[in-house]
Order: sequence, then structure tokens, then C-alpha cells
Amino acid sequence: MTARTDTVAAEPLFLEISRLMDAPPALVFRMWSSPEHLIRWWGPKNFSSTSRQLEFREGGRYHHLIHGPDGISDGMSGIFREIVENERIVFTFAWDHDPDWQTLVTVTLQPEGDGTRLTFRQEPFHDVETRDSHRGGWGECLDRLGDALAGRPVV
Repeated sequence: MTARTDTVAAEPLFLEISRLMDAPPALVFRMWSSPEHLIRWWGPKNFSSTSRQLEFREGGRYHHLIHGPDGISDGMSGIFREIVENERIVFTFAWDHDPDWQTLVTVTLQPEGDGTRLTFRQEPFHDVETRDSHRGGWGECLDRLGDALAGRPVV
């Protein structure tokens, strides 16, 4: 008799968020690529941010801090893997408090009408809870980016 083992590979957990931004791709790209713009919207609602390092080029590094309303700061860093002007940004992402766990973030920008369809994808996640906590944080970040692009106050 032949022993049989069936295995099913689990699909990696990922997060994908899409937003229609009220700005052309070049402006949306600029909001990701320059520290003076980035710090206006990077972080969840009611957070501020600091960019300690932003070498916006393939192979370049970044290190950002988000500062919560409770006074606690969290740092994150990574390396830019791919940059296609006005179209695509790919970078690694790791929290300073857990540098061994790293994800890959891909941001794509597509013209849509008078605006830009921004699609954000981050992967892989260890579990649903971690993915969902990032969904909330990145969702608020992208909402703040949309507000900045539309000239609304960013909170």
C-alpha cells in the first residue's frame, strides 16, 4: 500500500487598497517622493510624521517616524526596490521594533479620468490580525494623502 499525503499551499496574506485621487499621476508621485510632501500625510489620522532619511532612488533607503497623539513614536524603514516615475514605487517595509519581519509594498499609479487610481499592495502577512491592523493604518494614510492632494486640511 502506498502512503499518501495531500498538502495544500496556503495563499500568502496580502493587503490591497485602491483609491481614486483627485490629482494627476505626476503630483501623486511627487507626494511619495519628496520628504516635505510625505510628512504631511504619512501616518494614520491624528498622527504626525518625520522623515529621517529618504533616498528616493532604486537601492535607496528610507527611515520615517510616526508620532501618535499619545506622544508615542514608531519608526519604519526599508529600501526602494523599483521606481518608475509617475507609475510605480516598490519598497520594503519593516517596523524598527521588529526589523526581522519585512513586507514588500507596491504602489501603482494609473491615470483615470482627471485623476489617478492609486493601488497599494503590501505582502506577505503572518496572520489576518496583523494584515487588518495595517489596513486601518494605511487606509487612513491614503485618506490623508487624498485630502492633501485635494487641498483639504490633513488631520
